[in-house]
Amino acid sequence: MTRYVALLRGVNVGTTRLAMADLRRIVSDLGHEDAKTYLQSGNVAFGSTVRDAEKLAAGIERALTDELALTVPVLVRSGRELAAIAGGNPYADREDDPTRLLVAFLASAPKKSTVDALAVPGGENVSFTVTGREVFLHYVDGGYGRSKFTNAYLEKKLGVVATTRNWKSVRALAEMTAP
Repeated sequence: MTRYVALLRGVNVGTTRLAMADLRRIVSDLGHEDAKTYLQSGNVAFGSTVRDAEKLAAGIERALTDELALTVPVLVRSGRELAAIAGGNPYADREDDPTRLLVAFLASAPKKSTVDALAVPGGENVSFTVTGREVFLHYVDGGYGRSKFTNAYLEKKLGVVATTRNWKSVRALAEMTAP
């Protein structure tokens, strides 16, 4: 049994509403074990014998559509991947405010050309590092909420679906999926 987390994009932050009890039920009904949600923003940790993260994501997406008529992108990471992410933030030693450190999880690794062309909008003091399917973000002068360097901006510039979590959430999810 491998521990995973499913990260749903855009849940309970705009018009897409989803009760976490429904999310836990859906994940459990798919045959996964010990489904636990974190916060109200579409994070669910679970155990599964399925070894294919894309298959897991597709199954949860399909169930959300079939049962609740929600079209929500789902990204899945294993506990091992989350541990590496939580242990590999290049900005963690520079910042003790977890609201200024975030990770954008990407559905797939972006093309090198789009990564090379990625730039912070003018006038903003944001550092970023793209590593595979994650973008580590450090909002030096303020928080994510006032920035133009957002999830939507990353999706547009990198050409991939993304969902962003703050550092506190990343660490909590890593703990929830630890063996």
